[in-house]
Amino acid sequence: MAFQAGGQRPAPQSVPVSPEAQAYLRDYAVLLEAVSFPSFVVDHRWDVVLSNGAFTSLFGGAGPHPTAMPDENFLRFVLFHPEAGAVLGDHEARWCLPMLAQFAATVERVGHDPVLQGIRRDIAQDPIMEAAYRHGLPHWLRAVGPAAAEPDGAVRPLLHPDPRWGATECRVVEETPATLRELGHTRLTLVLREPPRPSRPQHRPRRARRPAGHLSVVPAAES
Repeated sequence: MAFQAGGQRPAPQSVPVSPEAQAYLRDYAVLLEAVSFPSFVVDHRWDVVLSNGAFTSLFGGAGPHPTAMPDENFLRFVLFHPEAGAVLGDHEARWCLPMLAQFAATVERVGHDPVLQGIRRDIAQDPIMEAAYRHGLPHWLRAVGPAAAEPDGAVRPLLHPDPRWGATECRVVEETPATLRELGHTRLTLVLREPPRPSRPQHRPRRARRPAGHLSVVPAAES
């Protein structure tokens, strides 16, 4: 699916944040930076509130896009950025459909939000994505179960630009302390898995030659 946003996204509404909350977020940003895995904080619209250097290393190669930069709105990046599939492995099945399901659930709760309405309009402007949202998504949820849409614990493929990681997987871990939750924020960390290393060839003792027509794991019939 070639997803392309249909226009400029609405500017996020400013949410009053107390000085205490601002100080907390500044300190939380320091904590986030100390994490070696890509970690980021989003609000209920998937606007990225905080992210760390590992997040930038993973997604920083994405080309410019008017509405779908990964450090601005992560949902828009997954759905609309033409280069998202270069980082998010098995992009449609393992990233787009789960996030569309999360978006649909959020719209049911706070569908009046103008930013969410803007995302919904952009989905409707793409015939393929609209069909996936209206028809494919309910079928997918019936087939795999609603738990498949939950981010926490999901294992998803990544194509890391750093060759030390390369094609690997990450486990999505949602860990949101109470203060962030009160602000309407969620923290997600992509715990990278070490890519499998090629096993060293093992020297095996030579086996007696078997009669032709027998597999090596099946003993020949006794004569």
